[in-house]
Amino acid sequence: MRRGERKGAEGPRPGSPVPVGKASLEEPLDGAAAGRASAPAAGRRSTESEVYDDGTNTFFWRAHTLSVLFILTCVLGYVTLLEETPRDTAYNTKRGIVASILVFLCFGVTQAKDGPFSRPHPAYWRFWLCVSVVYELVLIFILFQTVQDGRQFLKYVDPRLGVPLPERDYGGNCLIYDADNKTDPFHNVWDKLDGFVPAHFIGWYLKTLMIRDWWMCTIVSVMFEFLEYSLEHQLPNFSECWWDHWIMDVLVCNGLGIYCGMKTLEWLSLKTYKWQGLWNIPTYKGKMKRIVFQFTPYSWVRFEWKPASSLRRWLAVCGIILVFLLAELNTFYLKFVLWMPPEHYLVLLRLVFFVNVGGVAMREIYDFMDDPKLHKKLGQQAWLVAAITVTELLIVVKYDPHTLTLSLPFYIAQCWTLGSVLALTWTVWRFFLRDITLRYKETRRQKQQGRDDQGRADGSVDGRPPGPDDPSGPEEAEREGVPAPH
Repeated sequence: MRRGERKGAEGPRPGSPVPVGKASLEEPLDGAAAGRASAPAAGRRSTESEVYDDGTNTFFWRAHTLSVLFILTCVLGYVTLLEETPRDTAYNTKRGIVASILVFLCFGVTQAKDGPFSRPHPAYWRFWLCVSVVYELVLIFILFQTVQDGRQFLKYVDPRLGVPLPERDYGGNCLIYDADNKTDPFHNVWDKLDGFVPAHFIGWYLKTLMIRDWWMCTIVSVMFEFLEYSLEHQLPNFSECWWDHWIMDVLVCNGLGIYCGMKTLEWLSLKTYKWQGLWNIPTYKGKMKRIVFQFTPYSWVRFEWKPASSLRRWLAVCGIILVFLLAELNTFYLKFVLWMPPEHYLVLLRLVFFVNVGGVAMREIYDFMDDPKLHKKLGQQAWLVAAITVTELLIVVKYDPHTLTLSLPFYIAQCWTLGSVLALTWTVWRFFLRDITLRYKETRRQKQQGRDDQGRADGSVDGRPPGPDDPSGPEEAEREGVPAPH
């Protein structure tokens, strides 16, 4: 948990509800205490859930910096004094690199700055922050190698890598019902139902938990299918059947994942966030419930992106969508330029990495957009994710510029040009022309209202309503010899 989220001896946090006692998790709050806990906390956003925490700070939550340092020193001392160093240079190099990374991870897990998430444990998110730094350094190293050396470098990770990928036919026969195949006319559909179908569903379920907005998820899902259509002349595995794009991907896998994700978000936004120390809960059922809830968020913030509310938020949301799509494309292009089979474990590890760091990055970006007075700079994890995405793109550009410079088909270029012009036109209208028009109309309305108020004031001087032949303002009144009202 972040520093300041539990203040055991010092009392409750400023702006947090007053603790209501040591009741078990399944017991509801009682009368007066419930009223105090439901009062809006000072400084809490309207989209942020209310949290009760009794401030218990057990051994599980302590930093253990000295313990980690002692264990690390013992391990290094054992390797230095009691273990004989092998004569294999390649083995020693690998082991030295791994040991350096592990020492850095130990330092980061105990000393790095906490992020916005604290469950299941802050050290878990600090670990992924340090992994982000390591991954970015590896990408920078690969970026500074020649193309051949960069591909062969991966052989040190897995000797099976570093060889060109075999050609595959991804499009093939797109008939849903193949009448020529008497034994199984739906064989084309069954061939598409591989392990990537549940992967698509799980992926979009987790992406929905990151973005926390149905419209943004749908836009990213649909736009990525358009990108696959547009870039299938560059990467063969973008070539899919129409029903694979729009039915299996967008409607079934992505759509179902987004729906389940939104239902989970709804449950998380309605959930009561009431935390107690495990030993303060009297029943075994309450203890088991508390252990399970340790793997749920400490609190919840509902994302309200509001892209049309201001030009800053509109550009920020467009940038988030662009980076999201770029990270998706990097998955395919990196496999292509680094000669990695789609089923290789490094590809899976990269996806697991982005699942863990993506949620933190999105929360930091939202906080930076929604509350710039409190969050004056972009969060550390969001900064690293953006740097990693750009570095991956630069590796793709350097390692295979020929593929990336293959010109788009004419009709594809026309479609993207039309879409860009429409988006730019809407931006200019919404944030410039519309505002100017609204300000002009408001100014005219205020002037008209001022003239009407002045006319009513002039008419009330002689006790009767103004007629059509009466002076309409102070200038005309003065011309007729009557002092103008003040």
